[in-house]
Amino acid sequence: MSKTIFLFLFLFFLKISAQTSDSLVLKNNDIKIKELKIPHEQWTDTIVLKNNDIIIGEIKSMNKGVLQIETDYSKSDFKLEWKEVKFISSSRTHIINLTSGVLVNGILSKSKTPSKCEIKNIETQTTTEVSLRDIVYIKPVNDSFWDRLDASFDVGIKLTKAENLQQLTININLGYTAKRWFATAMYKQIQSIQDDSEPIRRIDTDLSYVHLLPKDFFVPLSVTTLSNTEQDIQLRIISKAGYGKYILRDNKKYWGVASGLSFNHERYFDTSEAFKSLELFLGTDFNLYDLGDFSIQSKVTVFPSITESKRVRTDFNLDTKYDLPLDFFIKLSFVYNYDNKPKNGAAKDDYVFQTTFGWKLD
Repeated sequence: MSKTIFLFLFLFFLKISAQTSDSLVLKNNDIKIKELKIPHEQWTDTIVLKNNDIIIGEIKSMNKGVLQIETDYSKSDFKLEWKEVKFISSSRTHIINLTSGVLVNGILSKSKTPSKCEIKNIETQTTTEVSLRDIVYIKPVNDSFWDRLDASFDVGIKLTKAENLQQLTININLGYTAKRWFATAMYKQIQSIQDDSEPIRRIDTDLSYVHLLPKDFFVPLSVTTLSNTEQDIQLRIISKAGYGKYILRDNKKYWGVASGLSFNHERYFDTSEAFKSLELFLGTDFNLYDLGDFSIQSKVTVFPSITESKRVRTDFNLDTKYDLPLDFFIKLSFVYNYDNKPKNGAAKDDYVFQTTFGWKLD
């Protein structure tokens, strides 16, 4: 764990040394930028804002309503609200996702109509004019490994004199985005020590792969683990495979649902016997991010058992994050687990409420 913390600290200081102390974010035309004449051969992307300011550089990404572009004008990337863009053009190939679910490898060209652009599909060689508000995701095809990688690390510490309570929370998230799929990895640990009480430890891990299909359908695969002293779970391993669809997806929010089969392998404390069961799973994921510096994500998954009569488990997660300068953030999280047929003597449910401070590699 100490090596992981050191890695994130190293990445943070490496990034800070390569950028100025301020990060420029354009919101509601608060900052005026005149046309940037940049003598750099690689800058082929042009952004025209609704106030007619022009930025020339290299588009890094557009996701969740925020366009990120690199220029020679600043050591740090510009971050613009997508709704403030009037025209966009680029000679490079990008992965482009529309609200209709269409996923295109295409070239963006300026349209004659404001707040629209033309997309040339490099596979079919056809050109379509679309509204900018119908574009929900842009990513260059030729990005390097590091450009496709996302990471975040946050930690919370609680110390009280009463009963000598010491609690440590650590959360680590990694993500990688490719042309037709993305993968994520997550590690969460809570360790609590208190006088006259048994130590409390909870460890969650998640390794997920999502393959994107046309019309906003997707195939989710994942392996999750849980170790929780409160519910007497030494190790629970859940392997899931299913089929899902994004019901809503725009520059303000997304909502996806999925269902499929889950294989549950459990081992409890004080017993060497392993318990195995086959389950269905029904899940939903809602993310709201057009809230200024706030974002909210909630996930609910229900597991009705197929092989164990009338057993139902439920997992619920709620994360509220507030972004700070220099890619720092504050996060409030709530996690709830329920099992209507736990091991004899174990609690049916467990919940965790935590406040953490972290940093993201963006």
